[in-house]
Amino acid sequence: MGSIYLIRHGQASFGADDYDVLSPVGVRQAEVLGKHLEQLGISLDRCISGSLRRQQHTANAALEHMSRAPALDIDEAFNEFDADAVIRTLLPDLLPEEPEALHILRNGAQNRAEFQRLFAKLIGRWISGEHDKPGLQSWQAYVEQVEGGLRRILEQATSKQNIAVFTSGGTITALLRLITGVPAAKAFELNWQIVNTSLSQLKFRGSEVSLASFNSHVHLQLLKAPELITYR
Repeated sequence: MGSIYLIRHGQASFGADDYDVLSPVGVRQAEVLGKHLEQLGISLDRCISGSLRRQQHTANAALEHMSRAPALDIDEAFNEFDADAVIRTLLPDLLPEEPEALHILRNGAQNRAEFQRLFAKLIGRWISGEHDKPGLQSWQAYVEQVEGGLRRILEQATSKQNIAVFTSGGTITALLRLITGVPAAKAFELNWQIVNTSLSQLKFRGSEVSLASFNSHVHLQLLKAPELITYR
């Protein structure tokens, strides 16, 4: 059987004007991951990233620490869903019951717990399919986008290949939904636990795919540096 390693990007710049940039901690996480994979003797046959900068930077920082690393391929199917668009589009309907939501969401770095509560509420509306809006990619359309990326990998793969996909939490959540059949709401409960640069492993044979492990971040735990274990 072959393996697909789903790797969440390193810590991005939450609360900054441009989220799509790795923080210094995010760069460190990616470097630690690359060294860990090298120590494990995992030889990658193919590496794929979404087109987002935080995904590509994570990939390049990790691969620099591996002695045998293939060139990085880009597939936008593995991009994160547009969280800003979800918030911007669905927030107006939420304001009557959450009048402070706009202020909290604009100042998420100072209101992390409340930001997460409101963000999860908006995501719940999005994945329900009952609040679809023109111009906003639906949850179902996003899942189909990710499914297309997985299908392309499987069509091009040969048996026993090791393939790394540098992606984001939402993408991993969509794949959990596709592969395990877990309801979307339950999948997103797992999403909130996905650690930056964690590894989730899929095993495949032909077009058959199964989940082998989820959210492993032992490469960070071994350093006994709690500041490296982050979720955004």
